[in-house]
Order: sequence, then C-alpha cells, then structure tokens
Amino acid sequence: MKAKKLNCALEALSPEAVGNAAEILRMLSHPMRLRIIDLLNTADALPVSGITEYLGIGQAATSQHLNHMKRVGMIRSERRGKEVWYTVSDPRPIALLNCICTCCTNN
Repeated sequence: MKAKKLNCALEALSPEAVGNAAEILRMLSHPMRLRIIDLLNTADALPVSGITEYLGIGQAATSQHLNHMKRVGMIRSERRGKEVWYTVSDPRPIALLNCICTCCTNN
C-alpha cells in the first residue's frame, strides 16, 4: 500500500529547525519563563532586580530562568554599570505568547 502524501506543516522544515522549535517550546513550558518573556516584551529591558521584584521570586531562581533562556538565544543581556539588563532577542517567543493569549481568552 502506498503512503498518502499529507503535506504536514513541519515537512517543509529541516530536522534542525524542528529541533530549534522544540527547544523554544521546551523553554516556554515553564510558567515563570512565559511571564519573563511577557514582562521583557512589555518593558523592553529590565535588570535582574526588576524582574525579580515583579515576579515575586528569589534572585537565584530568576537568574536560573534567565540563564536557560539566554542559552537558547531567546533573550540577551547587557551590563550597565553594576547591573545586568535583559531584553528579548528572538521575536518567535512573543508570537507564541500572543497565540497563547488569544487561544486562552477565546475559550
């Protein structure tokens, strides 16, 4: 029996691109990381202390989340004096966040 051609959306992507998409989804699967992306998108740039204060979690936990997100290129950091400021460096998580917000408010 011959397999039917389905034209799945991911067939057009390379295995590397599918892997990158999975990594982004894995990073955003944590509620605090979703909140960090939303916060940085709204504020444009914030220091670790500002993110910690807004989220109401410890500095160590905030730094751990930021380091994970930075490792995959989702955010970037810049030293400003004694503080490290973070910004969103990849627009794809913002698009996913907007999709999530739209889907969740329509139900």
